Amino acid sequence: MHRSDTTPTQPGIARRLRLPAALVATGALALAGCATSSGPGAPDGQVTLTYWMWDANQVPGYQQCAQDFEEENPDVLVNLEQYGWDDYWTQLTARMVAESAPDVFVDHAQQFGKYASFDQILDISDRVEASDIDLDQYQDGLVDLSRGPDGGLYGLPKDWDTVGLFYNADMVAEAGYAPEDLWELEWNPRDGGTFEEFLARMTVDENGVRGDEPGFDPSRVDVYGLGYNESGGGFGQVQWAPYALSNGWTYADTNPWPTSFDYDDPALAEAIEWWRSLIEKGYMPPLPVATSGIGTIESLGSGGYAALIEGSWNSRAMAELQGVDVRVAPTPVGPTGERASVFNGLSDAIYAGTEHPDEAWRWVEYLASPACQDVVAAEGRVFPAISSSSEKAVATFSELGIEADAFAVHVEDGTGTLSPVTDRWSEVQSIMQPAMDEVMSSTDDPGPILADADARVDRVMADE
Repeated sequence: MHRSDTTPTQPGIARRLRLPAALVATGALALAGCATSSGPGAPDGQVTLTYWMWDANQVPGYQQCAQDFEEENPDVLVNLEQYGWDDYWTQLTARMVAESAPDVFVDHAQQFGKYASFDQILDISDRVEASDIDLDQYQDGLVDLSRGPDGGLYGLPKDWDTVGLFYNADMVAEAGYAPEDLWELEWNPRDGGTFEEFLARMTVDENGVRGDEPGFDPSRVDVYGLGYNESGGGFGQVQWAPYALSNGWTYADTNPWPTSFDYDDPALAEAIEWWRSLIEKGYMPPLPVATSGIGTIESLGSGGYAALIEGSWNSRAMAELQGVDVRVAPTPVGPTGERASVFNGLSDAIYAGTEHPDEAWRWVEYLASPACQDVVAAEGRVFPAISSSSEKAVATFSELGIEADAFAVHVEDGTGTLSPVTDRWSEVQSIMQPAMDEVMSSTDDPGPILADADARVDRVMADE
């Protein structure tokens, strides 16, 4: 997560969503990132905590959590600020350097290692133990996504996500498929299996000819069977990872804290080569089209894409698209005989430089409690980290007409793969993003390109 590349936010704009009673200059508040002990009009001794998050879809639920928390903790006021995904990390890194970061912020498995290695976020292990928090209440693996190489714990789990196959239900019915058919799809790198047959059937050229019919023109496509947003870099969560992972590939030698990555594994090259072949066949758009600036959700809603792999965190946004009935099925079964998905989770972390670590801990503890996570479950936006709250979220999704089982199947069957955790992720991505862009922009054998990139990644991991 999750990434929010397709979340409808405005990058570069901080939304001041909860303000102190006495409103001071708007511009100054929008840029405030460090807690203040009190403000004009605030009760004596009241502490103001700044809390950052990037996903606008989740703001209402966390506003409610903040209000509930403040009722129980009248000495603390929580100011919630939301930034778009890209701007979020740029701003957060800059604030860390300037020693003015938010007191508490939503953290990602691929980012926390960097901050932990620079001692910029607090190890909360002692606080967790003192509060007697039951770490077994969270879905398996989530706690590990915030655990450092020293064994310290640098955040508490807030939610989890997997990916699924979102599709235009009317287009699928018109093509002759029933919803249950999509739960039986399988793929392989030789001929694509029934999954590629499905994508061919869903693809339609400008003359109305389907991809599995004579006369189909792959150079003049009106509806692509499968959409995507970019090449996926070294992660590929909503791009190539479901295929590579179900082809027997793994990201690294160990996780969390790998010493080397496995981008030179033939199982990855094989999966990527098949995935790229969908472009050549016309079933998937070329990379310049996919990265043209039109989001995948918008393209699904407008009929440009018939289906796409996307994260559970965007389920509600998909369901709320106007004029289109969007449903979801699980990822296809691969050569291993199982489905696959990245299993990722976010945490809430405390800035090491906060002036109010005790109050910040109280807020993080509340965020990770059933009291807040049940509220989040009732919003039907994400799956909370606590297992019992996850079950409530499944019920909420079902009431909204969203097939939550398509995501939960990976938890139930153990087919989720933890997101890579390393303090070198930015360096890994700086190598893998252009490498994967090169692979997706050419027809060359991806093996040598990936092998060269893997060698450079491993040199980074070895400090060479």
